[in-house]
Amino acid sequence: MLDIRLIREKPEMVRNALARRSAAGPLDEIIALDKRRRELLVEADGLKGQRNRVSKQIPRIKDTEEKARLVSEMRSVGDRITALNSELSTTGAELERRLRELPNLPDDAVPPGESDAANVLVRQSAEPEELPFPARPHWELGEHLGIINFEQGQRMSGSRFYVLHGDGARLERALISWMLDLHRSQGYREVLTPFLVREQTLWASAHLPDFENNMYHDVEDDLWLIPTSESPLTSLHADQILSPDVLPIQYAAYSANFRREQISAGRDVRGMKRGHQFDKVEMYHFTLPESSEAALETLTAHAEETAAQLGLVWRTVERCVGDLGFKNRRGYDVEVWAPGAKEWLEVSSTSNVGDFQARRAGIRFKREAGSATEYVHTLNGTGLGVPRTMIAVLEAYQEQDGSVLIPGPLRPYMGGQESIQAG
Repeated sequence: MLDIRLIREKPEMVRNALARRSAAGPLDEIIALDKRRRELLVEADGLKGQRNRVSKQIPRIKDTEEKARLVSEMRSVGDRITALNSELSTTGAELERRLRELPNLPDDAVPPGESDAANVLVRQSAEPEELPFPARPHWELGEHLGIINFEQGQRMSGSRFYVLHGDGARLERALISWMLDLHRSQGYREVLTPFLVREQTLWASAHLPDFENNMYHDVEDDLWLIPTSESPLTSLHADQILSPDVLPIQYAAYSANFRREQISAGRDVRGMKRGHQFDKVEMYHFTLPESSEAALETLTAHAEETAAQLGLVWRTVERCVGDLGFKNRRGYDVEVWAPGAKEWLEVSSTSNVGDFQARRAGIRFKREAGSATEYVHTLNGTGLGVPRTMIAVLEAYQEQDGSVLIPGPLRPYMGGQESIQAG
C-alpha cells in the first residue's frame, strides 16, 4: 500500500509513475477521500475543543436560562460530533479500500515495456547447445520412463494435473530437500507455514484484491489456499515493531501452491509447465529500507546459484514495467533452458516490494529508543519452482536411450542413484 502522505504531497509524481504501468487506479478518488477525511477531522476536533471548554464553564454559570441554552447547544454539538465520527469511519474505510487498489510504484530503473517481450537480458551462464541426438520433451520422457502420468491426473482432477510415480516422485522430493538445504547454507532460516490462510493474510501480502480470481477460496470456513508461500511469510511479523539489530531476516519455505490460472487459459497446456497445484521453495527477506536494493541482487544471485549448481544453462532478465506485477517495484526472472521443448522456462521470479506489503501488514522497526517507527522493506524470490526445474533437469540430462542422468547434487537425496531408467 502506498503512503497517503506521498500521494497528498506529490500527486503528479504518483500519477506519472502509475502511468508507466498504464494503471491510473482510483487516484482521484483517493485524493478526494483524503481531503474530505482531513476536513472532517478538523471540524470534529474543533467541536470537541468547543465542547470541552463550554462543559467546564457550565457549572460556574448562575443564570439558569443561559445554562440551559448552553447545555442544549452542547447536546447539538455532541450530535454533530457523533455524525462526524460516523462519516469519518465510513470515509476512512473507503480510503483504505481504495488505497489497496493502487499498485506499487515502479522504481525509476525499471525498463519500459508492455509485456515480457520487453524484458532486458542481464546475464547468461552459457549459450544453449543442441544435444547430440534428437531431444525429447519431458512429457515424452516421463511417459517412456513411467514417472509422469498425465492421464491419471486428469481423470482424478481435470486438466493441468498429473501424477508422479517412482523416481519421478523421488526426484521432486529430492529437489525440494536439496533446495532447502542449499538456502540454509546461504543464510536462510527454514520455516514451514500453513497452506490455508485467512483473508487478511492475503490482503497483507497484496494478493488481494489483485490476484483474487486466481485463488481457491473455501467460503464456509473463509480460508484460502495459498498461491505462494510468500503470502504467509509476509505475515510472520505482522503488526510487530522489530529491532533493527535483527534485520535482515531471511526465510526459506517449501509449500504446495494452488492457482486457478484463469489468466493463462489456453497457454502452456502441454506437460508440467503450468498446473493448478505445484511445489516450490520460496526465499523471503525483511530488510532495512536502505538495504533492499542490495538485497534484491543477493536474492537473485541465490536463485542463479541454485540453477547453476544443478548444471543447467540459465539466464537472468530484468522485468519491464508491464511485466512487473501489482505489488513489485523492481524484479528479475531467472530462466533455465529446456532442450527438449526448446524454450526458456522461468524458474524464479525475484522482487523488491519496498514497504508496500509492510504497510499492509503493519511490520515496522525503530532505529533507536524514542525514534519514530518506520516500515521495513520486503523481498521475495522463488528458489526454485519445482515442476519447471524438473522439466529442465529431465530434458537437459536425458540420454539417447531415453534414460536420464541425475545431477550430482541430487544423488545423495536419491540414495546414491545415478540415473532414471525405463521400467
